[in-house]
Amino acid sequence: MVKRSRIVAFLLVFIVLAATIGTTSSNILSNIKLGLDLQGGFEVLYEVKSLEDGDEITEKVVSDTATALDKRINVIGVSEPNIQIENSNRIRVQLAGVEDQAEARELLSAQANLTFRDVNDEVKLSGKDIKAGSATQVFDSQTNNPIVSVELNDQKKFYEVTQEIYANYPNNQLVIWMDFEEGDSYAAEATKAEPKFISAPNVNEPINSSTVQIEGNFTLDEAKNLAELLNAGSLPVKLEEIYSTSVGASFGEKALNETIFAGMIGIALVFLFMLVFYRLPGLVAVITLSTYIYLILLVFDWMNGVLTLPGIAALILGVGMAVDANIITYERIKEELKIGRPVEGAFQVGNKNSFMTILDANITTLLAGIVLFSFGTSSVKGFATMLIVSILLSFITAVWGSRILLGLLVKSNLLNGKPGLLGVKKEEIHPISEGLDPLDLTTKFDRFDFVAKRKLFFSISTILIAAGLVILFIFKLNLGIDFASGTRMEILSENGLSQQELKEELESIGMESDNIVISGEQNEIGVVRYTDDLGQSDINELKSHFKEIYGAEPSISTVSPVIGKELARNALYAVAIASIGIILYVTVRFEIRMAVAAIVALLHDAFFIIAFFSLTRLEVDITFIAAVLTIVGYSINDTIVTFDRIRENLQKKKKLKSNEDIAEVVNASLRQTLARSVATVITVVFAVVALMLFGSSSISNFSIALLVGLVSGTYSSVFIAAQLWYVLKCQELKKKGTIKTFKEKREWSDEPQV
Repeated sequence: MVKRSRIVAFLLVFIVLAATIGTTSSNILSNIKLGLDLQGGFEVLYEVKSLEDGDEITEKVVSDTATALDKRINVIGVSEPNIQIENSNRIRVQLAGVEDQAEARELLSAQANLTFRDVNDEVKLSGKDIKAGSATQVFDSQTNNPIVSVELNDQKKFYEVTQEIYANYPNNQLVIWMDFEEGDSYAAEATKAEPKFISAPNVNEPINSSTVQIEGNFTLDEAKNLAELLNAGSLPVKLEEIYSTSVGASFGEKALNETIFAGMIGIALVFLFMLVFYRLPGLVAVITLSTYIYLILLVFDWMNGVLTLPGIAALILGVGMAVDANIITYERIKEELKIGRPVEGAFQVGNKNSFMTILDANITTLLAGIVLFSFGTSSVKGFATMLIVSILLSFITAVWGSRILLGLLVKSNLLNGKPGLLGVKKEEIHPISEGLDPLDLTTKFDRFDFVAKRKLFFSISTILIAAGLVILFIFKLNLGIDFASGTRMEILSENGLSQQELKEELESIGMESDNIVISGEQNEIGVVRYTDDLGQSDINELKSHFKEIYGAEPSISTVSPVIGKELARNALYAVAIASIGIILYVTVRFEIRMAVAAIVALLHDAFFIIAFFSLTRLEVDITFIAAVLTIVGYSINDTIVTFDRIRENLQKKKKLKSNEDIAEVVNASLRQTLARSVATVITVVFAVVALMLFGSSSISNFSIALLVGLVSGTYSSVFIAAQLWYVLKCQELKKKGTIKTFKEKREWSDEPQV
């Protein structure tokens, strides 16, 4: 008898979810902060250095400097800036949405060290003599020109200084400097049309006043900025720019639109696949996956997180990976139905037996995400944050949410006698009286002997690895500026570009480069690289020149050699630590031989990505490392599912007496999990290919690395990891003679198990 209350409950849950998502999504999306790569802006990493030799850079000095920078950012008017202290002597500043990037950079890096000097450059007054917060922009009463007025702490001291300078007639100039540097001099600058000092008024009589007016042929904005800069305070240190990246607003908007479009296509393909292959459970998966996407954005909003381009990629990729939990569960339920269990019993047992597999697979991927977050830079941290949130929420929605929704339909008795709605044909179902175990079921892949062909698979991988080593030795990697250091400029033109055109434009401003690449469907993107990390003035000149020509500011990134080496070192640490963590976890949950086989397969996949990039000359940047570590997590995820089934088959076998026994376990396990492996990789490939074809060009290499890794990861999980475990297990058997398998015994009954 159909229980209508369960169906009504299912529909009510669906309506509530749809209404909640439909009515609140717009507000959540508007609240989420976009990173500078999605709305334009810039990021700069400063190394804090002392003004004078011997001065110590303490935590307080760095903290005070960060506070001063924050005050300056308030002057610019940027909402919600991100300032972080790193490695005790570095400060990372991210300003998304800033309109005048050149002005912002100049304002941030200026020491704001105001000094009053005589014509011999001797300091008479400094910023310490000015009353804090007293600087204001006013107008000269006679000329009506904008000037800056400041109040002094000691009126008497100022009187004595002006008296001394007055007595030095005709050299009675009080020279006002901002950020006087070693080598500067009044004598040299006074002859220039635009001297470095602000002004040099004559002192015609001693001045007995607590207020000083600074004149300098200012515009209104310049006077206002100077006043606010003085109020923000001078920096007690020098700031050396060792890394920076700036993204024009046009690039940000284009990247956002393209990646959202790619995401919609990828997610739609995943949903369609689930509906076609899993019928009613597929519909439940579509509902829970939609809820999962909504929850990710909601949690990200609560976290006050910054959504970056790699972060969107992680969300889209997360959809493909989240499907894996649904597929594992649904395949388990189908197996239980095929041995004759009633629908409710199959649902209960399938969910129970899939839980630990899903947990193990998610934890290993989570390890990769945590390592990425720990060692990554800002954009990679954004990717890692979204990946970690995705894994946690996919576990909740796919395991708990799917159980509730599908459980309501199962317990309504609507599905009784209708296995087709669960993706199982009636002719595939065995009578319960046969007493079959799901592990006894035949599969479409029973004719494949994976173990017998292991030497062929090992040979193929060995040849490819050897070829990869040769390729890597000859061509090496095409390192981007993240690792090689230098400057990279990306120019956007709707009317198309040519190498010759860019070369001539660069020559016209004395910024020649031999490394110019044109890309895009309509040759609308030009990439220029310099081996040197350009300074602020060069960057400002490039930005203003190409904005005037093409109407959009180019995106420019600079990396110093110090940062390039650190990024490379941190990338190696990240892969090593992720590998060690996975070895330890797999050893504890399974056994050491499985851990060794899993890591060999993992390194196998990572190497193939590296060799592919060497051969194709694709640029290796910091997002490439994110892709490699994601594949590390994905590859181990796939391998864990296979090893989990091997463990089940070992429990059933109880004892291993010959190599044939081990081969039987491996072959059976691979045949039973192959359908799941293929289904999972297809869903993830849908998401990745959509990103690669329709997403932003700035993450195209990231998407290509993921695609190569996915193919390699599936190959290694099916053809390398399990067969390598077989070899290691045979060696153990040779030493021991007989191997007792796991003591736990899996019990089957016709009653549903909770």
